[in-house]
Amino acid sequence: MAYDFDLFVIGAGSGGVRAARFAAGFGAKVAVAESRYLGGTCVNVGCVPKKLLVYGAHVADELEQAAGFGWTLEEGHFDWGTLIANKNREIERLNGIYRNLLVNSGVNLLQGHARMTGTHEVEVEGQRYSAEHILIATGGWPQVPDIPGKELAITSNEAFYLKDLPRRVLVVGGGYIAVEFAGIFQGLGADTTLLYRGDLFLRGFDGSVRTHLKEELEKRGLNLQFNADIQRIDKLEDGSLKATLKDGRELLTDCVFYATGRRPMLDNLGLENTGVELDPRGYIRVDEQYQTTEPSVLAIGDVIGRVQLTPVALAEGMAVARRLFKPEQYRPVDYQNIPTAVFSQPPIGTVGLTEEQALAAGHKVQIFESRFRAMKLTLTDIQEKTLMKLVVDAETDKVLGCHMVGPDAGEIIQGLGIALKAGATKQQFDETIGVHPTAAEEFVTLRTATR
Repeated sequence: MAYDFDLFVIGAGSGGVRAARFAAGFGAKVAVAESRYLGGTCVNVGCVPKKLLVYGAHVADELEQAAGFGWTLEEGHFDWGTLIANKNREIERLNGIYRNLLVNSGVNLLQGHARMTGTHEVEVEGQRYSAEHILIATGGWPQVPDIPGKELAITSNEAFYLKDLPRRVLVVGGGYIAVEFAGIFQGLGADTTLLYRGDLFLRGFDGSVRTHLKEELEKRGLNLQFNADIQRIDKLEDGSLKATLKDGRELLTDCVFYATGRRPMLDNLGLENTGVELDPRGYIRVDEQYQTTEPSVLAIGDVIGRVQLTPVALAEGMAVARRLFKPEQYRPVDYQNIPTAVFSQPPIGTVGLTEEQALAAGHKVQIFESRFRAMKLTLTDIQEKTLMKLVVDAETDKVLGCHMVGPDAGEIIQGLGIALKAGATKQQFDETIGVHPTAAEEFVTLRTATR
């Protein structure tokens, strides 16, 4: 049978665009349908604008440190509107780049909501197209618990477009998005509270990292409320919000920001017209080659619920394009030792196993851990500490995990990710000459196990 397209991609986020571009480059006839914005969550309401806001929030730290280096500055003034306008301009530029990448690759870009009407058929704005392969790359969507007053809360989708910076912000959640936005709001001058229903945020991260970040955030004056959850939200006559907690306490704020999880974006996708099945968590069920239970349909990225990171979606998109249209170049995605960063303040960088994971996996481990005040702060009164930690297999000497909390953690951990991917040992770390004076050299000068 002759199809209109060899590959029809639903969703022009990072993974979908990567798959479409490279499939077209391999000679396939490709279409992409997108109903919102090119670049997906990451470019528009995720990692890119978030990092720009993190940079903006971090300026306050630079101004505070300036006096120690001899700078006398007039009192600064922050304007939220200017930051958001500049951010919007950059996002528009990136949208244009994504459009050019697709069009210049020979991809047919369709603006509109795509819905599968059969196993090889997709409808966009009333027009039907046939395809040999359909790739679902529609990403995720933030969700707010179903509580009274939920419509008064915002999520990361709305936070990037707030007209004004709220005077008081209540951030709800214990994942990396909650921690990052709490740092952004506080750094830009809002009176910020972070509320989490568990004992300690960032579940799944190394225990030392979680505890260290908690201590540093408390030093900065962030109000941390653990073992607490909201029962209802009410709007008061003066426009402010009242959050009533399950323990009966009431918190007044101007903005309730929810970061309590994301769901796969499967709305009106037409899955019922195919044999695509969902797993028990509600994500699309796929095999190791991203094949769904419908032979002609594949899925990648956040909708499959594996590792929900932009670089992972990119790798998955590349793997699909190669397997379908350039099989001699195909290689599976390696989900081990994926470096990642949390752009909290201070930031986290991590790769490999946590101490807890290593022990649970049966490793006999040695822990090398260091806490120190960064050289940049020695001329200031700031008492922030950096944490660096190595988890080492005591029997093989292989480095199982690297963890850091401190300035430039994300930049530093990228290089260490290569080392772990290559199977580096602690001896090789020790024999590597450090770059002096830097914080990064601490990772190759940790000589004595702390436990």
